[in-house]
Amino acid sequence: MELSEVIRRRRMVRAYTDEPVDASVVRTALEHAVQAPSAGFTQGWAFLLLDRPADVRQFWSVTAPDGGSAPDRWLAGMSRAPVLIVALSCKAAYLDRYAEPDKGWTDRDEARWPAPYWDIDTGMAALLILLTAVDQGLGACFFGVPPERVDAFRGSFGVPDDRHPIGAITIGHPAPDAIAGSPRTRKRLTTADVVHRGKW
Repeated sequence: MELSEVIRRRRMVRAYTDEPVDASVVRTALEHAVQAPSAGFTQGWAFLLLDRPADVRQFWSVTAPDGGSAPDRWLAGMSRAPVLIVALSCKAAYLDRYAEPDKGWTDRDEARWPAPYWDIDTGMAALLILLTAVDQGLGACFFGVPPERVDAFRGSFGVPDDRHPIGAITIGHPAPDAIAGSPRTRKRLTTADVVHRGKW
């Protein structure tokens, strides 16, 4: 599929069948993710791959309201996805990298950063996973781990304290009602809506 077509087809898919996903597709998605750009070539990301049914169920049990025991429409559709990838950023890796001699900063002062590039770079890597899923004829959705459930998520999967989940990605075969929510009620902004050339 041409890149322009992949970009046009990308949507957040919120409902899946329980058909398995080929492991080679997941491997390719992760191989693409590590090609993302990163400030100082820090590559301060990590990915928790959950592709066994027990692990996927455990994710939903520790992150969903009521442990997922009473799923709403969103959770019922999302939890059928056979693969989850949690994208994790590491602020410390960036602070350490920019305190190295070739970067010229002599401290790890977070105030030097105009934006949290550890999260931004990990988000770019996550986007490559989303695009790879589309290119392979699959659906995917990026969503957040509720802040009040991050500690339970960490404890359940042994995630170190210096790794922050910026979001999770479901991957699977889209169900017939896979695309729902905001795209049905809101228009996509055009370049004319958002591009300001030369001045605002």
